[in-house]
Amino acid sequence: MSARVTMYSRPGCHLCDEAREVVAAVCAKRKVAWEEVDISADAALTSEYGEQIPVVLIDGEVHGFWRVDPARLDRELKRKR
Repeated sequence: MSARVTMYSRPGCHLCDEAREVVAAVCAKRKVAWEEVDISADAALTSEYGEQIPVVLIDGEVHGFWRVDPARLDRELKRKR
């Protein structure tokens, strides 16, 4: 079973732009689908993650926030396969 990757972000976030590129590349390499969720449309998500975005979750658990380390994300996705 493949891991589920979610990235919480919001428009105008330069760290989100950088993280999106890393997540997309690593997920493509591992053939893992991922989704991006705009937290600005959800008050609860904004309250929970507003100061930490981008936040990357794997299978619903926080993997990391702010900067995404491609090697670390790759290792975790490899382990989950």
